[in-house]
Amino acid sequence: MRDQSSFPAPLLGKFAVVTGSSSGIGRAIAWELAAAGADVAVHGGSNRAGAEETAQGIRERGRRSDVFLRDLTDPTIHESLVEETWEWCGGVDIWINNAGADVLTGDVARWSFAEKLELLWKVDAAACIHLSRAVGRRMKERTGGEPGAAAILNIGWDQAEFGMEGDAGEMFAAVKGAVMAFTRSLAKSLAPQVRVNCLAPGWIQTAWGAEASEYWQNRAVRDSLLARWGSPEDVARMARFLVSPEAGFITGQIIHVNGGYRGSAP
Repeated sequence: MRDQSSFPAPLLGKFAVVTGSSSGIGRAIAWELAAAGADVAVHGGSNRAGAEETAQGIRERGRRSDVFLRDLTDPTIHESLVEETWEWCGGVDIWINNAGADVLTGDVARWSFAEKLELLWKVDAAACIHLSRAVGRRMKERTGGEPGAAAILNIGWDQAEFGMEGDAGEMFAAVKGAVMAFTRSLAKSLAPQVRVNCLAPGWIQTAWGAEASEYWQNRAVRDSLLARWGSPEDVARMARFLVSPEAGFITGQIIHVNGGYRGSAP
């Protein structure tokens, strides 16, 4: 086997923005991109300590980083977040819409279905749409016509396609299904200069998964052909691939990261 250390970093010279990267999947993606050579702007809602920890990890990997704390439920900040991150680096090559509302843990878990759905729509869907359109326009103009010179990556959910019972299944399927449909249309709008894809993770062991009941622990393992929970790093590695030149002929796709969905009864 050839020495991989002699190979250039695939994202060297690229600038990336990862929303919702103060913890979990977003942090794993930010660190993976930095390890591949990208400078990365860290976005968070209000978790400054977590965002600073992510940024420090990026710097430890030899790349530049800065923190941008913005509340994505406020539609008036979407354009300004794009403008601020764009100015910080002089242009964005990679934009990853990972930010998502946590409605399963903490005080929000006790909210009504309608309240949770509204929050999910604002953060997971509306912000993704507005941010993608805003940065996509800039990317398309900046590329000079070069096909696939920039990349946008959204985060969906595998069971938005398969369906899942219960309140959580209904609301997440509706919101993430919208993100996945939007991805396909945006890819056509921004082609050929900007590639747009979407990851659809399955059972990934983030904060909720670590504390889930025995039923959900068993179901996550049972639903996967690989018989285990996924990790944030599993998602991050696929994200790194999809925004890299290695995936230069891939756009408008929904890629499942779920260990092979077996399907199961409730």
